[in-house]
Amino acid sequence: MTPTGPESRPALGIASVVATGRGDDGTTGLLYGGARIRKDDLRTEAYGTIDEAVAALGLARANLAGLPDLAAVILRFQRELFVAGAELATNPDAWDRLADDVTRVSAAMVGGVETVLVDLEARIVMPREFVVPGETLASSALEIARTVLRRAERRAVELDAVGLVPGPHLVRYLNRLADLLWVLARAAEQAEARTATPSRADRSARTGRTTAK
Repeated sequence: MTPTGPESRPALGIASVVATGRGDDGTTGLLYGGARIRKDDLRTEAYGTIDEAVAALGLARANLAGLPDLAAVILRFQRELFVAGAELATNPDAWDRLADDVTRVSAAMVGGVETVLVDLEARIVMPREFVVPGETLASSALEIARTVLRRAERRAVELDAVGLVPGPHLVRYLNRLADLLWVLARAAEQAEARTATPSRADRSARTGRTTAK
């Protein structure tokens, strides 16, 4: 076990509120204490990937200043992803301290994603084939967030296989939210009067696709 007391911290040579030097040996701590784990541990990879998704969603939200309703939806799920990250980052000895909707994904959170998903699907024109990201900055950032979240989902599936996911709803939540991000990307495009680019070049000409400028 790596010592974690103040006396074990290396001298940084700087007066920083953020940097402690504890992670300079390649380890990091889990929520509620316990033994430190390596930064390349699968748990660190999983919740770190969720952190990436939150950042990508921030980029999308920053490019939706003129569309406050969509921006509010994105902010909601950025905050919820902190719950998912906390669940994955908790020391197994402290799983009994997790709380639904705060540090553990709940069935209600999954249901909330599904409600928004169905509502958005009813309000946009759904593409009939695969599309190529890149129509708007916001939709592109949403696509990046979606693919990052899929990676987080894959890591969570690996953790679940070895009994390192505390609750029963996290994997389903990540799966459903990734679906929603794809739909949000289409909603962001259409809110700016843009149409998703088909993955096949011949489809654009065949359907007479136009793009608002």
